[in-house]
This record gives sequence, structure tokens and C-alpha cells, in this order.
Amino acid sequence: MNGMRPVLLPCLAVLLLASNALGGAAAPGTQKKKILVYTRNHVTNGQGFVHDNIPNCVEAITKLGAENGFGVDASADPGVFTPENLKQYSAIVFANSNNEAFETQAQRDSFRRYIRGGGGFVGIHSASGSEREWPWFWALLGGKFHRHPKIQPFKVRVVEADHPATRDLPPTFTWDDECYYLDNLNKNIRPLLVTDPRKIDDPKKAEYPGDRFGDALPLAWYHNFEGGRSFYTALGHKKEHYQDPILLKHIRGGILWAMGAAEQTKAPAAATKE
Repeated sequence: MNGMRPVLLPCLAVLLLASNALGGAAAPGTQKKKILVYTRNHVTNGQGFVHDNIPNCVEAITKLGAENGFGVDASADPGVFTPENLKQYSAIVFANSNNEAFETQAQRDSFRRYIRGGGGFVGIHSASGSEREWPWFWALLGGKFHRHPKIQPFKVRVVEADHPATRDLPPTFTWDDECYYLDNLNKNIRPLLVTDPRKIDDPKKAEYPGDRFGDALPLAWYHNFEGGRSFYTALGHKKEHYQDPILLKHIRGGILWAMGAAEQTKAPAAATKE
């Protein structure tokens, strides 16, 4: 039997290579990365606004996953937030979620533990309206939804062009959307996209945002937070946005960065000041 080992080992190696080439089980450590796309919209009194773009958003992210080598699970069930279940995901995407994202403190604790363990977070559009009573979530996302004026076209400027979420975008572009105003901004967010709020048609803008942001109201940003990575974009209200190459490239880069699968080409920008 000892004399057969030199023959058996090369044969076994050949069989494993052939199995992988034919779509067999991947070797340990080479499993395909996955993300969780979470879409819960819930309020106890049943009066919350639910975006009709959620199916379009999920479909777009699923396609991005197929094109970029990561798997996508989608759910609106807060029961998926357990320590054991979250271990399988490289990032969690709150995709147009809103209001009460969780049912129990245990679910919140599992999510927080996931982030503190190095997990990635992505928030899209109305995700900033999720968990409106939980300051930790505001700090993770980077802010809390305040309000928005009517849908209108506005000019968007890229202020950090070397990030994966902006690398393939034009320096400026006109975007027709809800211009989200957030408050309780985390001082450590690093803006990626901004707009000039002075040019927004909004009779209430003197109340908020006023002159707080000058000509650079943040619309998208990223930051490292308590061991994890967080990316947020306020863009994406309309269903057709999820077929627009600009938004798709933007979201793709944000997801890949949150997963740790793409990096800046230069050092990160300095943290924003309070």
C-alpha cells in the first residue's frame, strides 16, 4: 500500500481540479461571497410610506451580483437577523427600507454585533428613514432622514472621484429625484456626491438645511464605523432609476467597497467637520 501513495495523490489532485472546472464544490476558503438585501417597511400603526421601487431595486442588485461575482439573498423578514445567519454575508444592504427595521432588541443586537465584527453596510435612498428611534443606526448610516422637497432635477457633483462608488461616474450630472435632507450627520462621513441646496426649489429650505452645508449638501458618503464599513446614497426614488447606468455603477461600487472587494485608488479624504 505504501508504494501506491505517489500515484494516488496526483490522481486525487486531478480529480479535484476536474470537479471544480465542471462546477463541483469549491475548495474550502473559496466560497462565493454573498450579501443580504433587506427591504422591510413597517410601522406599528400601518401608516408608513412604502416605496414601489423595491422590486426594481432588488432585481437590479441581483443582476449586479451575477455580473460581479457575488450572491444575493433578499428578505423583508427581521427574523434573518441572528448571529449565525448573518455570518454568511459580506455586506447587508438596506434597500429602500423604512421605519421599523427590527421587531426585537435581539435582532438589533445581532446586527450591531455583525457590524462590530467587520461586516459591511449599504443604505439606499429611504434606508435613512429606518430605525428613526435608534441613534446607533443613525450613526452607522451617517445620518437620519429629515425631509425632502418635491421631486425635481438638480445638479450632482462628485467630490471624491477615486472611490469605487464614484470612479465610473461623470464629474457632474443632472439627476431627477427627491433631494433628501438628513440631520444628525455623523461627523466622520466622507462625502462622495453633493448638490447645492441653494438651487433646490424648496420654500422651506430656510428652516432646514438653511446655510448649514453651503453649496455642498451631502447626497452619498462612506465611512468606517466601529469595525465595519458603511456606504449610503440618497439617490434612487424612481423605479426607472434602477435601470440607469449612473445609479447602477454607483451602487455597484458602494456594495463592493462595503464587502471589502474594492478599494480607493488614493488615501481616503479627511473626515468632515461638525
